[in-house]
Amino acid sequence: MEVDYRKRGGELRQRTYDFAFRIVHLWKSLPKGIEYEVIGKQLLRCGTSIGANYRAATVGKSDRDFLNKIRICQEEADESCLWIEYIIEAG
Repeated sequence: MEVDYRKRGGELRQRTYDFAFRIVHLWKSLPKGIEYEVIGKQLLRCGTSIGANYRAATVGKSDRDFLNKIRICQEEADESCLWIEYIIEAG
């Protein structure tokens, strides 16, 4: 039995949207300074792209297209974790 993962995206679609919203708020709250500006912009790009790529995945033309876009989401989520870890370590 095949599962159409694109039809199961409601909850994850909302969660990726909420995550992007929280990333924007975190970015706005960062201290001023070149180091936070660089890290913040990187986090803003990858953190908000997860939801955009997930939405693109759910309307993919094929299963292969879906999986490729989901892999991009995974990479962007991992990068987001890296930048958040840097922010935490920086205090």
